[in-house]
Amino acid sequence: MPTPGFKHLLVMWVGIGVLSGCDRPPDLLEAIRSDGKLIVVTRNAPTTYYQGREGPEGYEYSLVSALAESLEVEVEFKVLDSVEGVLATVANGEAHLAAAGITRTESRNGRFRFGPEYFPVQQEVVCRRGEPLPKSPIELTEKALRVAAGTSYLERLKALQQEHPNLAWEADAGQGSEQLLYKVWKREIDCTVADSNIVAINRRYLPELLVAFPISEQQQLAWVLPENADAFEAYLHEWFQEAKEAGLMARLYERYYGYAEIFDYVDMRVFMRRIESRLPRYETMFREAAEHHQLPWTLLAAQAYQESHWNPRAKSPTGVRGMMMLTLNTAKEVGVASRLDPAQSVRGGAKYLSQMMKRLPESVQGEDRLWFALAAYNVGFAHLRDARTLAERLGRNPDRWVDLKEVLPLLAEKEHYRDLPYGYARGWEPVDYVQRIRDYRNVFERQLLQKSVTAAEPN
Repeated sequence: MPTPGFKHLLVMWVGIGVLSGCDRPPDLLEAIRSDGKLIVVTRNAPTTYYQGREGPEGYEYSLVSALAESLEVEVEFKVLDSVEGVLATVANGEAHLAAAGITRTESRNGRFRFGPEYFPVQQEVVCRRGEPLPKSPIELTEKALRVAAGTSYLERLKALQQEHPNLAWEADAGQGSEQLLYKVWKREIDCTVADSNIVAINRRYLPELLVAFPISEQQQLAWVLPENADAFEAYLHEWFQEAKEAGLMARLYERYYGYAEIFDYVDMRVFMRRIESRLPRYETMFREAAEHHQLPWTLLAAQAYQESHWNPRAKSPTGVRGMMMLTLNTAKEVGVASRLDPAQSVRGGAKYLSQMMKRLPESVQGEDRLWFALAAYNVGFAHLRDARTLAERLGRNPDRWVDLKEVLPLLAEKEHYRDLPYGYARGWEPVDYVQRIRDYRNVFERQLLQKSVTAAEPN
């Protein structure tokens, strides 16, 4: 049950309830509420805060936004480039909290005030595919190692140096972990160190990156607070607990990291090449069909790649054909005369996906509607309905993808499918299908964003 004195607020952008605060002794919490503003310092990075398709996105951005909803205040973000700068901003009293993927370490515990731990990570040595890979700190002594200054990685490396005196590295004050991963990918340096969540996201864009070995046990990310934050810290502990119980933490993990669980190096390299070689021939088709059916065109393009690798003459052993791999019956249903005509196939696929979305109940909200519709496109709407029924039986939420993707594979187990109207289904396939489309779309949009930034730079 919620803590007495708290009230539920509906956080529309994630579709779940989170909690607001209660009366506490005046301190930073009172100042935040009095000013109507929460000042947060963060970093510009894929795992924290970045400009997405429709404005700011990122795991930390979304988590902080939910907190601000509970406090009924606005958020002002200060976006910096380095961990050192983030920590200094909080220490100087220029922000109410730091939400920047900060690892809680023993050394930092003595210098900073931390809020609740909320995300497990592990420090990993990252090098490049095609080069000799170190497998231990001893072998790492033969590599040119560079890490971001002011990070927890330096603490760990110094501890390892006590055991391996020849271990050396360069602390880079001008580059963050993401930039150093890029330099490894470009072969400008041999290796770097980064947290596992940073590596998981960035290897989608830089697929030649390889994890050599971990150098730490599991650690925890936590927000950093100013000293005058007794009541605010107590509030955060209660809020995080309620956020976990309400499903917010699981939902945000699914949104930002769920697609990153599947990684195929060869497939990703081919995909990135085909963005340049094949996509331009069909981009207009994707844009026009998506606009007509009010779908994100990048999602439609990613789905087409998952279906056919943008090959309009693709054919499967089961008889589905074309760019969107339509069955003969589905093609007739959506008005496609020739499944091998790429324009017809894309329009037909978009129409069919739109039909799946329209059949979903209004209780399925936000991006979950896209994932549900894609799953139905793959496995059939009847089996999706069975999965929702099964989710209810198992006490899971039938309206959230984070729950349904755990239930769908159970459609292949007799103890579950025997009592469902449509019976057996290879339920793991739509889960993999959705995950891969999300992955392609994420990498695709990252490529487009980089191109737009490059084009806007002065010559």
